[in-house]
Amino acid sequence: MPLSEHEQRMLEQMERALYAEDPKFATALEGSGLRTYTRRRVYQAVAGFLVGIGLLMAGMVAQQIWWVSVVGFLVMLGCAVLAVTGWRKAPKPGERGAAPGAPQARRQVRPRRSMMNRIEDRWQRRRDEQQGH
Repeated sequence: MPLSEHEQRMLEQMERALYAEDPKFATALEGSGLRTYTRRRVYQAVAGFLVGIGLLMAGMVAQQIWWVSVVGFLVMLGCAVLAVTGWRKAPKPGERGAAPGAPQARRQVRPRRSMMNRIEDRWQRRRDEQQGH
């Protein structure tokens, strides 16, 4: 749920006060926690992908243990998904990123609404316009 304008102003005022009182602490809190976290997650996924390739190859060499190849493929698939999602979530250089799990002060992009919510909003606006005339 997005913050109201009043809550956003209060939060900005608290941030300014924190910077004024202790700028070193404020910049330490700002950091690049999310960026570091997502980068680490992508590196771990790449390492897991390589382990999956190793399992796949080991299963192919030892033909009687075919299930090792299946496990290796599943590990590769899971790690590829983790790497792609981690890469997409990583903030661009220069963007402020919060620590993982920390609430964001403000959203730059409007949150996506479902199609049904948009249709209901349009329907409500049309009804309001028709009642107004």
